[in-house]
Amino acid sequence: METLINIDNGGTLTDICVWDGTGFTFTKTLTTPHDLSECLFTGVEKASAALYGTPDTERLLHATQHIRYSTTQGTNALVERRGPMIGILTPLPDLGPAMRATAAEKELFESLVGDRLLTIDMDADHETIDFEVVQQVNRLATLGAARVVVAGGDPEQERRLRTVLLRKFPRHLLGSIPVIYSWDLAGDRNDPRRVWSCVINSFLHPTMERFLYSAERRLKSYKVLNPLLVYRNDGASSRVAKSVALKTYSSGPRGGLEGTAALARAYGFAHTLMIDIGGTTTDVGVVAGDRVAANERGTIKGVPVSYPMSDVHSKGVGGSSVIAVEDGRITVGPASVGAAPGPACFGFGGKQATITDVNLLLGVLDPDTYLDGTFRLDAERSRAVVTDTIAAPLGIGLEEALVRMEQAYFEALSSSFAHLVTEDTTLAAFGGAGPMSATGAARPAGVRQVLVPRTAAVFSAFGISFSDVGKTYEVGAPKPTTESARQTYDELLVRAERDMFQEGYALADCETTWELSVEEEDGTPVSRSAYRPGDPVDHPGREVSLRLTVTAPLPHPEVVSEQETGTRPAPAAGTRSVRSAADRVDEVPVHVLTELSPGDTAAGPAIVEGPFFTARVLPGWTFRVTSAGDLLLHDTL
Repeated sequence: METLINIDNGGTLTDICVWDGTGFTFTKTLTTPHDLSECLFTGVEKASAALYGTPDTERLLHATQHIRYSTTQGTNALVERRGPMIGILTPLPDLGPAMRATAAEKELFESLVGDRLLTIDMDADHETIDFEVVQQVNRLATLGAARVVVAGGDPEQERRLRTVLLRKFPRHLLGSIPVIYSWDLAGDRNDPRRVWSCVINSFLHPTMERFLYSAERRLKSYKVLNPLLVYRNDGASSRVAKSVALKTYSSGPRGGLEGTAALARAYGFAHTLMIDIGGTTTDVGVVAGDRVAANERGTIKGVPVSYPMSDVHSKGVGGSSVIAVEDGRITVGPASVGAAPGPACFGFGGKQATITDVNLLLGVLDPDTYLDGTFRLDAERSRAVVTDTIAAPLGIGLEEALVRMEQAYFEALSSSFAHLVTEDTTLAAFGGAGPMSATGAARPAGVRQVLVPRTAAVFSAFGISFSDVGKTYEVGAPKPTTESARQTYDELLVRAERDMFQEGYALADCETTWELSVEEEDGTPVSRSAYRPGDPVDHPGREVSLRLTVTAPLPHPEVVSEQETGTRPAPAAGTRSVRSAADRVDEVPVHVLTELSPGDTAAGPAIVEGPFFTARVLPGWTFRVTSAGDLLLHDTL
């Protein structure tokens, strides 16, 4: 079973990319927010039809080694503040102010925790501590806490509190509140950062748990033995029961970055900017050479967390972003109509204008070929919405409104990445709306080269193809000595062996990397170096930790390096009437990417219809089909 299914679940569309060991089959389907397992299985069924010629979900599932799944549900839950109230029980007297040091931290703290942070004196006698723990937990429950984070100053304090909580609040009780212990989740000695990681994880956990376990149960109805894997924001995957909810946050963009790194390696790009334009957001990330830019300690919504995270910035501009008039000017996002009701042209009751409606009325999109002809767009609904919400308020005609809306959209996109552009930047544009807007956004930012991958419509799902099953641990040694580090090594080895066995792999068959981290007492990093058991460790007055990364390799596709090809004029499949100004409509050639050959070239204005995407080549831009079948565009102005 060499087949691997990669699924990237977005707010508007869900992408499915199947690797069968020799090539890719991919498709898209509308996201079903009311039941995400529905769009998952609809997508798998559509992929089986594309692969076998007729729908056969069971056959595809039984041929599959793993399903790797990435979802925006955790990200969306945090944006919408859709989750449980969190309580914190701590002996750290200054933890509250420390967790609210910045404006971003204050805002998130008030939303997730509020007044549900209570302290306890660990210097009291045992009887007093027992009494106070019961009182404070009961008070947290009264204040509405549905989950509790226990945050001790060190692991020993948390072990003491765990003993009391298990005795006073046994887990078999129906009213038992889920409790997370901060040192179990992260070995980070920075108290606010470690506790923030626990708070966000506790908030995301129920949303992820409900859907993922529901999907697993449905897979079992097909008698699928291999587990569903969750793709994480560190670029690795693990089974649902062994995944941390926090690591699902922004995992889709990490897939896009991994795919971008593979392309950068194949094309030899020095500096590549990923712009993944989905329905709700544009995610921007940097690949330097072929390395994904990542932070040793990541941030979520401006709040620091204990885990490494790829350096991805998101802006509320996407194919379903609301375009409106405010104070006499056109604005784009961050509000989005999502998949339900979606853009007006979807016909699901949308009453707000989006760039999808604009591109349909401009003539860039063909209403009959959207999503490869599986979904028809309604231009009349778009015309009514744009007229009512944009043209009429501005006192201009529909045609002028469309041109202004498109320009506002280009400028909003450009502002999301212009500050990262260098002289040798290549823009890798993908996502459902990326190819359509890339050249329009690149020029204002000074980018002269754009790559649109052949798999642009499902590129984050494609990027997940480079993922392995993996685990990363970081545990502090009790003392900064050789003996203490060796003891921590032995304990981590046992833990990793157990965890990888539960993933279905023997630790002896996995790749392992050990690192020794040296920090100041407050968690400020000093150094990080390779570690082997028995290496001398002598760092008096400092703290040391061991980080273990375990990888069980899965099959990866090979990205073919760019090769020289001859050039020839690209054949056109027809023309399309596209509005370029309020008083001008051009007959623009339409090229079908699957019918083009490496070396085919043409100049804008042009439209290139790819698998599940439409690429717009503006005047002054040229495109060439590469040896891998991608589109490489250059600005000649």
